[in-house]
Amino acid sequence: MRYGIDIGGTKIAGAALAPDGREAAAARLPNPKGDYEGAVANVAAVVRALVAKTGVAPTRLGVCVSGNVRPATGSIRLGTAWWLRDRPFRDDIAAATGLPVRLANDADCFALSEATDGAGQGARSVFGVILGTGVGGGFVLDGRLVAGRLGVAGEIGHMPMPGADEAERAAGPCSCGKFGCAETLLSGGALSADYARAAGIARDAAPDARALAEMAADGDAEAEAALARYESRLARLCGVLVNVVEPDVIVLGGGVSNVARLYDAVAPQLPAHVFGGACETRILRNVHGDSSGVRGAARLWEGETG
Repeated sequence: MRYGIDIGGTKIAGAALAPDGREAAAARLPNPKGDYEGAVANVAAVVRALVAKTGVAPTRLGVCVSGNVRPATGSIRLGTAWWLRDRPFRDDIAAATGLPVRLANDADCFALSEATDGAGQGARSVFGVILGTGVGGGFVLDGRLVAGRLGVAGEIGHMPMPGADEAERAAGPCSCGKFGCAETLLSGGALSADYARAAGIARDAAPDARALAEMAADGDAEAEAALARYESRLARLCGVLVNVVEPDVIVLGGGVSNVARLYDAVAPQLPAHVFGGACETRILRNVHGDSSGVRGAARLWEGETG
């Protein structure tokens, strides 16, 4: 049995996966805002709840969080749950649960989940790209997560947008404080804001990605143009991924990944941004959706019993 915890800005969700990947149990508690000790205690409580449901005590625990995870210290930088930052979070969870803990970024866990038994199953190399409130990424090679010495590998949201024009270079500030990052142009909020600027409406009145896709399908010219700009930017970003690591599969996650037209619109644009003008990398929609975080966390000890 594999045990995983997914920690978001408001929730602490846990799951126990059976050897065949089936979810054997699930449990959930709040992530108490501003309360570090309460968050650690709730992680331990979720683990206890899972054990009560399965009757199987774990020997290891995987934990998924937003932000930059430093492997050496088990601390978090720049995560949405600010009260967890710059503390020995991994080690405190280990002390609270009595278990060895592996801690990883949510995009890394997404990529690991989808590479193992999701959209990228069977592929040697899988790059997961989350297009949601932020933009993140993770890379899996031969079933192993490639995170880097400081946990920065895969952070594509904080690359400058490739081939950016003047307006794109000025976009921001990003959550990291810089301007022109891919996240400032490819997050769900960025898509809505782009439409709002072009349509001359207030940002808080702009439709989300799903609604924009429906509007474009109904003939709304501004929605169509906003989505076309978004697809061009996503193709440019994915082109860089191909040029650097040429993954077999790029799996999209996050709210914007639910826009079905992306998969037909982006792939044909890739060759124009790839060295040599040819590309066989597939762009696929995720299989496990919001469950990929906790499923990937449970697989951080893959290949070892527990």
